Amino acid sequence: MAQTGEGPPSKVAAGTAPTGHMQVGPDQVVHLRPDERRDLGKGIRPRVPRESHAELETLTTRPDPVSLLEDQARTRVPELVPIRYGRMLDSPFAYYRGAALVMASDLAGTPRTDLTVQACGDAHLSNFGVFGSAERNLVFDLNDFDETLPGPWEWDVKRLAASLAVAARHREFSEREGRSVLLGCVQAYRTAMSQFATMGELDVWYAHLDIDKVMAEMGSNLEPTTRKRTRKALAKARTRDSMQALDSLTHLVNGQRRIISDPPLVVPVEQLFPEMESKELTERMHQLVRAYRRTLQPDRRKLLEQFRFVQLARKVVGVGSVGTRVWIALFAGRDDRDPLFLQAKEAETSVLERFTAKSQYDNQGRRVVAGQHLMQASSDIFLGWERLEGLDGVVRDFYFRQLRDWKGSVDVDRMIPGGMTAYGRLCGWTLARAHARSGDRIAIAGYLGSGATFDRAIADFAERYADRNERDFEALQRAVASGRVQAQQGL
Repeated sequence: MAQTGEGPPSKVAAGTAPTGHMQVGPDQVVHLRPDERRDLGKGIRPRVPRESHAELETLTTRPDPVSLLEDQARTRVPELVPIRYGRMLDSPFAYYRGAALVMASDLAGTPRTDLTVQACGDAHLSNFGVFGSAERNLVFDLNDFDETLPGPWEWDVKRLAASLAVAARHREFSEREGRSVLLGCVQAYRTAMSQFATMGELDVWYAHLDIDKVMAEMGSNLEPTTRKRTRKALAKARTRDSMQALDSLTHLVNGQRRIISDPPLVVPVEQLFPEMESKELTERMHQLVRAYRRTLQPDRRKLLEQFRFVQLARKVVGVGSVGTRVWIALFAGRDDRDPLFLQAKEAETSVLERFTAKSQYDNQGRRVVAGQHLMQASSDIFLGWERLEGLDGVVRDFYFRQLRDWKGSVDVDRMIPGGMTAYGRLCGWTLARAHARSGDRIAIAGYLGSGATFDRAIADFAERYADRNERDFEALQRAVASGRVQAQQGL
């Protein structure tokens, strides 16, 4: 694996302990020596023993998980909310994917070291994957930053580990197999952070996982079926680009490319609103794209200007994101067979903000973009943000990226123990690298130490949270059965 960093210090929440690079004012940063930073981490252990991370409090005052989901639904597109609940009802793992706010509420009551990083906020295993870098290499990294915000590093580790515990149960692994998956993931995080702590700033910043190199290094250790399936999935990811989207999402109408209507999942804007309103919204989207271009680097702005706008449609994406406003915009370059699909996704307040500090950015799209740049080794060349007033008069924030750019994610329903163990290790290393770019990697490594104490504690926590997740999943099932919430499955 290629390793390489600590970038600009993240905003530290009020009341937290100082990180290695202490930001004590808007223009002043105090730098501690490496030994002071390591001692800072070790000094946290008496206050927050590593064993304490196994804890998961059972509170009689714990918020009702369904109420938290209903609270999120209030700002979403009403007719799409039942699709969100329907997708979450597919399995306890699907529920977990959509319940980031529920877990953030639970994590707020767990022990924390007060070492702040740029946290993902939703670091479950399906939010890692492969995509194409600007250099056209296939890289592995985090790929969802809707909830990113400066916060406790251990919250991301617990979110990732618990997702593996839930997924292992979904696949009916034995207790021993599931435990091995968890320990492997957390060990990979800990040992990677220890290695990053010894490296120079630029080396850490440039660290990344080139997936072809990873497969060359570890492919021989995978079972033949897993290796074959992985290589097939990687080959498929390389075909997932705007050209592939053009063939799957559009058709020719009177000689012109038009987005295929597939309601409610994909709906061209002219079908969503009366003609006058659709034209107005399309013009507003034109204005939005022109304004969004200003958030790009000059060279990428110039590239985007070579494409002409063709059509706009609303699209349903993900599980937890269902109900937020997501637009896909088709552009054409030199001709109709030279497409670009951009996705404009509504950015709401991070689920972490209720339990940490308020974002330093007043535009939630900018928050997402800034966090993604901090955590990812290589980000989409068209990543940017803007703000739009909708036809209902409500101003909403959006971030932009390509709809498909060699993107691929793991198929949890087909994972076997060996494959999930290897994948969990990749995720653990990747999360450590993301945290090392924005937080004090030396202090975190000093806190973690070289033994497996922290690994075992997180594995215990993950298993306990998987139990809680199953109960919450059943609570959603009861809410649907009673008519409290409406669910539309199969979409």
